Amino acid sequence: MNTTGNTIFIPGGTRGIGLALATRLQARGNTVIVGGRDTAALEAAAERGPATVRIDTADAASIAVVSAEVIERFPEVNVLVPMAGIMRAEDWRTPGFLADAEAVVTTNMLGPIRLIAAFTEHLQSRPDATILTVSSGLAHTPLRATATYNASKAAIHMLSESIRLQFAGTSVSVVELVPPSVQTALMPGHDEDPHAMPLDEYADETMSLLESQPDAHEIQVERVKFLRYGEVRGDYDQVVETLNALEPIAAP
Repeated sequence: MNTTGNTIFIPGGTRGIGLALATRLQARGNTVIVGGRDTAALEAAAERGPATVRIDTADAASIAVVSAEVIERFPEVNVLVPMAGIMRAEDWRTPGFLADAEAVVTTNMLGPIRLIAAFTEHLQSRPDATILTVSSGLAHTPLRATATYNASKAAIHMLSESIRLQFAGTSVSVVELVPPSVQTALMPGHDEDPHAMPLDEYADETMSLLESQPDAHEIQVERVKFLRYGEVRGDYDQVVETLNALEPIAAP
């Protein structure tokens, strides 16, 4: 992925990793459009420079309508970053987990799938386009408290691997961001978690990797490799134990 000269749509880019990357991408000469549901967050994001649109990535109709509007307003859009995601603790030993699990699947899996569907024809019309998916280190090592989140990110990883094969030979590349635990408001108190990577540090390292590895399939900061390669190294059980001993997220 080239890191300059793009027109980039980041639904879910009004806070956290999305906003941190949006501001850095804009500083490198890209036109950036961020989307979100929260009006106050959109206004705050706009003050930092990106264009903004209101979109609910948990709503299929909103995705269809707003995606069409973005393509009409910004016909040069050539990078899609389906960033929006939610993370919730669940206890699968009781039926009370179901509503949270369904919400996670709708936002983290159906959201990106619907967004890609809305942009796939347009992106193939651009001479150099990218779909930048967002998975997680938890796609490879499970956190006990967040079963559906883990599964949703594993699905995004395999989706990225699969559609990359389908887009081979077209103008569209598929790149997967694989964040570790990052200090954001994804869960209550997570923005102050001492075990999580500081947000600016993550965003800076990610931008450096995007610039230095333009042909990479996965963008892995150094801290995520502990989770990403447990099975490859042969220490998966120890990685699972260590992760679940350190994470402050309340486990069921």
